[in-house]
Amino acid sequence: MTRVVLSIAILGALILAGFAAAGAAPAGAAYRVGIGEQDRQMFDSPAWRSMKLQRVRYLVPWDYADHVDQRNEIDHFMLRARAARQDVLVTFTARRGCYLPSGRYSKARACRAPSKSAYRDAFAMFDAKFPWVKTYSAWNEINHKSQPTFKSPRAAAGYANVLRAEARRGRFRVMAADLLDTGDLRRYLAAFRRHAKGSPRLWGLHNYGDVNRRRTTATRTMLRTVPGEVWLTETGGIVELRPSFKRSESRAAARTRGMFRLAGAYDTRRRGMRSKLTRLYVYSFFGEERGARFDAGLVAPDGSPRRAFSVFAEHARTHR
Repeated sequence: MTRVVLSIAILGALILAGFAAAGAAPAGAAYRVGIGEQDRQMFDSPAWRSMKLQRVRYLVPWDYADHVDQRNEIDHFMLRARAARQDVLVTFTARRGCYLPSGRYSKARACRAPSKSAYRDAFAMFDAKFPWVKTYSAWNEINHKSQPTFKSPRAAAGYANVLRAEARRGRFRVMAADLLDTGDLRRYLAAFRRHAKGSPRLWGLHNYGDVNRRRTTATRTMLRTVPGEVWLTETGGIVELRPSFKRSESRAAARTRGMFRLAGAYDTRRRGMRSKLTRLYVYSFFGEERGARFDAGLVAPDGSPRRAFSVFAEHARTHR
């Protein structure tokens, strides 16, 4: 979709107005922020450029090289991110088109979880083309029904083990597990750890539930359970999620502010916690048109800032 670029003067006024309303970011905070986005036009946006961020998260279908259009799209995004001097967290995910509109994952042979050897070969092709990537996440939202790993912590751990073996030369870091804060978080994580080799020290959590329902349950559980660092790899205030959240930009802005309060409470080592929250990625930069099932964008589809953008931009000054 073509994005309408706002004038820098108008954008500046919007940002300054938002800064006044957002409140000050916590001083001396340890974690750093980035944005998860699939559209490379973000790098042309005055709103994004104004924040001077250094980190982006990007989802790559595991069969990256199998389709020309898909490969070209991903190559262009990665090249733009490299030109913008971004530290890209690359997260592998399911084959496109396998999560059906009905909310079920396709049982077609092409949508099944790949073998470890197929995964290893696909990763090798991607890594050879982009050797500058510093961090890989083995698989996206491993405990969600949109992924073939939904009922198989063993398969998810197998992919992490493949990446750990490839990373022994110290060229990149591996995020072992990237989970959604659903009710099965604790159980799934325990099963995953039984099959994961070594002692993983980097973990990912999508804590939409905590942020948007104003709780801390999953975030606290994750931090208390795993050793090493925890990154909030997807989070943010939800504009619309059918049928759970009706459309509201003001609510999304308030939840974004609460997200930073929550992160601020856990960004340093505290008694009884063996982990440290060190990064936070909001998803996403561009929002969706009205009527979309899910929308958590900081800006509208045309690039114009929403209320949550000013909240995020203010805190980004401290955490970038």
